[in-house]
Amino acid sequence: MRKRSFMSASIATSLAISLIGVTPGRAGGVTGQATEWTQLLNNGELVALVGKSTEQINNQMTQIAQLAEQIQNQIRMYENMLQNTAQLPFHVWSQVENDLNRLRSLVAQGEGIAFSMSNADDVLRQRFQSYGEFKTGLADGQTFSSSYEKWSTTNRDTIAGTLKAAGLTAEQFSSEEATMSSLRSMSESADGQMKALQVGHQIASEQVGQFQKLRGLIAQQTTMIATWFQSDQADKDLAQLRRERFFNAAHPGVRGGQAMEPRW
Repeated sequence: MRKRSFMSASIATSLAISLIGVTPGRAGGVTGQATEWTQLLNNGELVALVGKSTEQINNQMTQIAQLAEQIQNQIRMYENMLQNTAQLPFHVWSQVENDLNRLRSLVAQGEGIAFSMSNADDVLRQRFQSYGEFKTGLADGQTFSSSYEKWSTTNRDTIAGTLKAAGLTAEQFSSEEATMSSLRSMSESADGQMKALQVGHQIASEQVGQFQKLRGLIAQQTTMIATWFQSDQADKDLAQLRRERFFNAAHPGVRGGQAMEPRW
């Protein structure tokens, strides 16, 4: 069941990113670089797609946070097992490798979500002047795009610092292949297994906290987008009502005065 939840979350990330028209590798300022089909969308369609992807991302972040906490608890159980035995047997260590690799994947998904929501902010600012001028509630000079970039940088630096403290490098856990290779080497001794579990537990713990911050940022942006859209739509509806009243108003009748008649 956990694997099914993980796969559905991965699909949701790809869908959300594709809806906005930007991939994580192209993140970092999309102004003037929207894909061709995104440029062809009218304003209403763009807002609808961003709203849809934002809702999906909110649901996905809940899944990711829950999975990170599950992995954290699972690793703690492995640590307790290792303290009571000389070395974890192969079949148990295989489960450890799977959980730690899934943790690496969750980290990547969190990064993808931050990029996606950052680019949503950039695209809306590019397309709508009213959105760019709307009060976001963030600190002066801050945008959601810059806030996501700050979150991503902090998250990567935190993970790198944890790995470095254990004598490891970020490159050793940068991909599935590198992660599995590192874990296989560490599985050869009880000390190596314990180091891997300690690092994994600390990263999982950090990610639980980081994902909570990311969820809060997404929730704030989601609320802001909804408020902006309602406010913008209200302004449009009011303007339309005033136009209708002006053009549909009855012309005042002419009363009194001298009738205009031809004189010969």
